[in-house]
Amino acid sequence: MGDISNGNANGNGNGNGVHHGNGNGHLVGEGRRKSCWYEEEIEQDLRWCFALNSILHTGSSQYQDIALLDTKPFGKALVIDGKLQSAEIDEFIYHESLVHPALIHHFNPKTIFIMGGGEGSTAREILRHKTVDKVVMCDIDEEVVDFCKSHLVANREAFCDLRLDLIINDARAELESRKDGFDVIIGDLADPIEGGPCYQLYTKSFYESIVKTRLNEGGIFVTQAGPAGVFSHTEVFSCIYNTLRQVFKYVVPYSAHIPSYADTWGWVMASDTPFTADAEELDIRIKQRMKGENRYLDGKTFMSASILSKAVRKTLAKETQVYTEGTARFIYGHGTGHKTHNT
Repeated sequence: MGDISNGNANGNGNGNGVHHGNGNGHLVGEGRRKSCWYEEEIEQDLRWCFALNSILHTGSSQYQDIALLDTKPFGKALVIDGKLQSAEIDEFIYHESLVHPALIHHFNPKTIFIMGGGEGSTAREILRHKTVDKVVMCDIDEEVVDFCKSHLVANREAFCDLRLDLIINDARAELESRKDGFDVIIGDLADPIEGGPCYQLYTKSFYESIVKTRLNEGGIFVTQAGPAGVFSHTEVFSCIYNTLRQVFKYVVPYSAHIPSYADTWGWVMASDTPFTADAEELDIRIKQRMKGENRYLDGKTFMSASILSKAVRKTLAKETQVYTEGTARFIYGHGTGHKTHNT
């Protein structure tokens, strides 16, 4: 994360912000309280901050800046390019919502491809499914992957699972070069931010010419799709939804509130095969196919998540923009990565 400094976790004593980089997120030391705060600029006039116990690690790769923080309200938090990626206390909401709806709706998911996912949490959730034979996780940033392997204890078992094939490559190039198909393809990508490394992986041309061609019959694609709150859903969520509608016959947007994100988050699931399972059937499949118990997602939760608010439904119904390289939308902020096709 470009804007975190190696400061004193007990505060810098002068009450001023301590930061470097492009101004997305930074540490603020407050002298009176002898405390240290992480601050992220969500919009120009809106910032989100929380107290830290310590800064566990900061660093930079060729593509991204990265930090691991020990926060007081959310536990360990992974921050990349000034944007909170996941927090220990509630990452299960994001990852269960990203992974399980697609795998449970599929009749027999055996082969899964993850675009991005270097944190390892998406692979962890996929590997709980008994039907899965092979998971290909393709992330371009080896330093981020190695960092997560070393620091995120909850995912160490997943990284050691023999079903996981970890590949360091551009996800677009990797999918283009492969001859094998997949039952489910998952986009666990960084948010599309201007100057960031992966916004091209949200485009119609990518979905149409690469993703769809690598799905087996009955295959399902799902992607994280950015903020989906009453006010924030117009940033990229509605556009990603409309773009996938141009490519697939059946498209389901859904959302969930994630406390550490300070917003509702969105995902979009798409296929040329209809999604017909009801809540009861989803619960049966979860019980039969999965190891362990979900903390967040069950059949009723998914059905509820896919019923969006009136305000969001109206926007999605009227959305006309299709995501292309030339007409991209971005969430607020600016990446430090190179402008490439990379994840």
